[in-house]
Amino acid sequence: MHNPAFTFTHAILRLPSRSVVDGLRAADIGTPDLAQMQIDHQHYSDVLRETGAKIIELPPLEAYPDSVFVEDTALCLPQGAILMRSDAPTRAGEVGQMAPVLRGLYDQVLEISGPGCIEGGDILTTGREILVGLSERTNRAGVSELAQLAERWGHPLRWIEIPQGVLHFKTDCSLLDDETILSTPRLAASGCFSDYRVIYTAEGEEAGANAIRFNNLVVMAAGFPKTAQRLRQAGYDVREINNSECAKLDGGMSCLSLRFSTGS
Repeated sequence: MHNPAFTFTHAILRLPSRSVVDGLRAADIGTPDLAQMQIDHQHYSDVLRETGAKIIELPPLEAYPDSVFVEDTALCLPQGAILMRSDAPTRAGEVGQMAPVLRGLYDQVLEISGPGCIEGGDILTTGREILVGLSERTNRAGVSELAQLAERWGHPLRWIEIPQGVLHFKTDCSLLDDETILSTPRLAASGCFSDYRVIYTAEGEEAGANAIRFNNLVVMAAGFPKTAQRLRQAGYDVREINNSECAKLDGGMSCLSLRFSTGS
């Protein structure tokens, strides 16, 4: 029997670099404040650590402004890790920086060799399947290669067309438990979650969809009170973390960590 898809013994985080102010963004809504981001990052780390998980904090990478968003570099599964392949020129080297860390933690580390591209922000692992959204950062060739690699470890994969203008699949959804997804109405309207129970983000709070279920907690960005209330009413222990600075770089709660279990 596998552990639930939201049970983790470890999380890998990378401290934000001074160069984060130069990070990629879909729309310019202001330059991130590094000091505030560091405070928020520490809060995030503390909340994950509170669940008993071991937090591995990697040093900042000044050469890679977006390197705080470690989730995009790999997919961590119980059997091993799969290194991703970003087609964003300024992010291409981040995978190479993460590879030795994962090889030190896992016996098996596979990699997307190309020519396709795929980022971790487009991948949602549930208790029964891997869901991958096609986006500007993830194409069919990348998904096809991931499907072949994941199949070796017995993980079925299903790909999904995501709505126009959504950066990553998980910008609009997150796993709450093995049967339940938090989703924006626009993403769920495609029918992609028809086999799951869905809790919808409140109107005007779509950006609150990127949360993480981490052991007993649901960790979500602050500022989405109606959605947080819906989750609490459904019985989840919700922790809200200020995300004002990462949001300026299209980043959310899932982007900031690689979550996995060892010995499962």
